[in-house]
Amino acid sequence: MVSCHLGAGASLAAVRGGVSVDTTMGFTPTEGLVMATRAGDLDPGMLVWLQRNGVELDRLENVLEHEAGLSALAGHGGDMRAIRVDADAGDLRARLARAIYAYRVRTGIAAMAAAMGGMDILVFTGGVGEHDDGVRAQAVAELGFLGVGLDPGANARAVGDAEIGASDAPVRTVVVTAREDVWIARETRGVSG
Repeated sequence: MVSCHLGAGASLAAVRGGVSVDTTMGFTPTEGLVMATRAGDLDPGMLVWLQRNGVELDRLENVLEHEAGLSALAGHGGDMRAIRVDADAGDLRARLARAIYAYRVRTGIAAMAAAMGGMDILVFTGGVGEHDDGVRAQAVAELGFLGVGLDPGANARAVGDAEIGASDAPVRTVVVTAREDVWIARETRGVSG
């Protein structure tokens, strides 16, 4: 399974036999996908260049965590709902931000599938993953070689847990409502004994 948890924070995971074998996040959550305020993957040479050109370490850290990503590309503090409204109205920065976001998700899906030698199911969850049919459609565009295909109508109508894959696609594609509150409650109950 490739899990796409897309929200203000975003990550992908390759899950085989119930165990995560790869993820887009690294040492910190700033690695990986473009997120609301995080840049995602960057060329390390850029960081060296910025420091050599006078950007202080504390400022650099703040920008990478709180002022980069979708926020820097399109504004709105990285809120994908507002960016979508602007993109639909023809704003070029918003369109570019959405295209970059979807492209990074798409290439990440392919990388996660490669980590497992393929996939049986593609899952979208999180605020953007659950509610933005346009991002889902852009993210899976050109993934037919992996067996992924969407039913455009099912994708547009998806609310809550839903099957959105094309009926003839070898890989199932679904939307799953994030239930982080349930997991937090379970873990808390387990700790409190």
